[in-house]
Parts: sequence; C-alpha cells; structure tokens
Amino acid sequence: MNDSPLITTGLPVALAIIMFGLGLSLTTADFRRVARSPKAVVFALIVQIVVLPLLAFGLVEIFDVDPLLAVGVMLLAASPGGTTANLFSHLFRGDVAFNVTLTAINSVLAAVTIPLITNLAINYFDAEGDLGLQFGKVLQVIAIVLIPVGLGMLVRRRSADFAARADRPVRVFSIVILVAVSLGALLGERENLADYLRQVGLVTGLFCLASLSIGYGGARALRLSEPQAVASAMEVGIHNTTVALTIALSVLDNTTVAVPSAVYSVLMYVLATAFGYAITRPRSGISRRRAEPVKATGTGEDQTRDPSDSAV
Repeated sequence: MNDSPLITTGLPVALAIIMFGLGLSLTTADFRRVARSPKAVVFALIVQIVVLPLLAFGLVEIFDVDPLLAVGVMLLAASPGGTTANLFSHLFRGDVAFNVTLTAINSVLAAVTIPLITNLAINYFDAEGDLGLQFGKVLQVIAIVLIPVGLGMLVRRRSADFAARADRPVRVFSIVILVAVSLGALLGERENLADYLRQVGLVTGLFCLASLSIGYGGARALRLSEPQAVASAMEVGIHNTTVALTIALSVLDNTTVAVPSAVYSVLMYVLATAFGYAITRPRSGISRRRAEPVKATGTGEDQTRDPSDSAV
C-alpha cells in the first residue's frame, strides 16, 4: 500500500488541497485576535504543544504499546486541530472565531512541532528502520502543511467570494479523503488489525476523552467563557488526522505508524459528539428552567425565578 502512487503522490497533494482550503478560511485578523484574548489562546496552545504529547507518552508507556504504534500515537498528539474542530465547535455553540485563531496558529507551529515530537518519539522508542524525519523530510512537512495555508490566505485576501464558494467543497473533500485514507490504512494492516486495535483502541479512545476534558475543564478553571471552553475542548480534542496519516504513509512510509491516527479518526467523531452533548445538555436544561414562569404568591402575576435562588 505504501508504495502506491495514491499514497506517495496523491495523498500529499490531497493534504495540500485541504490545507489550502483551510487557508481560504483564515485572515491576518485571526492572528491579531490573539491580543484580545491572550489567556485563552496561550492556555490552548500549551495544552496542544506540551500537555497532549506528555499525555500520549504516558498512555503508551502505561499500556506498553509497540514502538511503531507508540510513534504513531505521538505523531497523532503532535498534529494540530483542523476544520473538523471548527465544525464541532459550531455544532455545540462554541466560539468558532477562537477555533479559527487556534487553527491558524497551530497550523504554523505544526511545521516545527510535528518533526520535533516525532523524531523524539522515534529515538526514544528505538523504532526500527530508517524512520526519522531528516532535514529533507522536515522540509516536506513544511511544504505540505504551511505553504498551502499561506497560499489559501493570499487567495482569500484577493478574492473573498472565491474563498466563500470553495469552503464547502473543500470541507466535503476533506471528509472523503479522511475516510478513504483511514480505511485504507486499516485495511493495509488487516492481518494485524485485531492486535493493533487491542493495543491502540483503548489508548486512542482515552487520549481523545482526556484531551476533550482537559480542553474544556482547564478553560473553565481559568474562568474563560462557556463558548471559549467548548471551542478549546474541540480544538485540542479533535486532531487533523489527515496530516498525521499523510506524514506516516507518504513521509515516513510506514503503515503501522498510521494505524493510531486511522483508529482515532473514527473514534473522535463518536466521542466528540457524545462529549459535546454531555457538556451542553445540562446548560440547556438550566436555561429552560430559568425561563419558566413562576406564580408569585399573593400577587396574581407570573414572575421569572432563577432556580438557584432558595427560600430560607
């Protein structure tokens, strides 16, 4: 599978198109927005760059994951959020502008953090073969991640109408590519799939749930707004697995390293949806109760009462 033209040429081109589409949704104002809520952005970036790799490392050590699969989990942890995170944030009433800002910054940082974290993982786990991201491969990561984003932003600046028309097709294309590549990676390792799922199914599931929880709980602990907390949860909990899959399959040329991202790409849709409903349903219930009219004794008039008010 690794040597097929679809993987060696088609997948990087597909990812470049996806990252170009991401750039079409970004403006320089998204980067300037950092100054208006620095605490929220700094928190989310620290979680993304420092906490998540440490969390992933702890999980693969606890569960004694195979070295190549462990490298795949670390590559997954280093991958940034993407347009799917923005979509989930919108679905659960998060601050989508905050998501867009984080996605923009993460896309730039990923060109450095992915090679750094992946190489550290390869060296630590002593992964077999010539698997390292040497200088030429690092340039390849930059080329397929950062350059298309910049080109997309440039096109948007010159033609906002084209950027708006291209948004939906690129999103659909992204989902189709993600599903196709994930299934391809899993089928390519079908002989070992049951063993791999046993090793990384629980690890990637726990990683997803922990990421979502840290993103949301940490934001609330810092007294960020509810929409920003939802956005933070989705940004750090939903990774751009297409980036991780492309690097594993076309840059590192190793299907086993791609398996954790392929498994995660399936689990994250289910877990993120369940998590989103879990954190928004109680809030919706409280809002409805607060809106219920309450008959005030002796006045004959309906009044709205906050359920948190208690009679002494």
